[in-house]
Amino acid sequence: IQRKKRILKQRLKVPPALNQFTKTLDKNLATSLFKLLLKYRPEDKAAKKERLLKKAQAEAEGKAPESKKPIVVKYGLNHVTYLIEQNKAQLVVIAHDVDPIELVVWLPALCRKMEVPYCIVKGKARLGSIVHKKTASVLCLTTVKNEDKMEFSKILEAIKANFNDKYDEYRKKWGGGIMGSKSQARSKAKEKLLAKEAAQRMT
Repeated sequence: IQRKKRILKQRLKVPPALNQFTKTLDKNLATSLFKLLLKYRPEDKAAKKERLLKKAQAEAEGKAPESKKPIVVKYGLNHVTYLIEQNKAQLVVIAHDVDPIELVVWLPALCRKMEVPYCIVKGKARLGSIVHKKTASVLCLTTVKNEDKMEFSKILEAIKANFNDKYDEYRKKWGGGIMGSKSQARSKAKEKLLAKEAAQRMT
């Protein structure tokens, strides 16, 4: 089924809104981005349990527990949408293979409207691994630590150039319409025959 789906996407004409999801972040930049995102992974179940135990112990001893909010990657479509609308998001990362794609097809337009840098990367499973889930359709960073700010600004600059600034270009580009090798051979043969007939008529 996946193979048929892939072939169908190549054959049919794909509207620009869907075709933009074939333009993903290049490998080097994606590697740098994922390295940065991994630094801001949310806590897993074991870490949460440990934190709550320490908090309970501190409260039992009468100490004030540390209530500093950690900086982590935000996920969940509704939560990320809210952060974009509130202008709190600094970077939005969208998976290219969300199914159904309608769930995220409007996100690039919203990001551009709110002037939030966004990028499309390969793999909802890869995004999911960052937040301890099987898959994740979209991730978002609201802020980074001081030591990562320089690296983050470089990544943002490159992402803006590749996605936000090229939005109008992608909005006009249709995709698909690529015929199979047999169909291409058939149409070439047909063109040759027509050219031959036209040449015969001229003589």
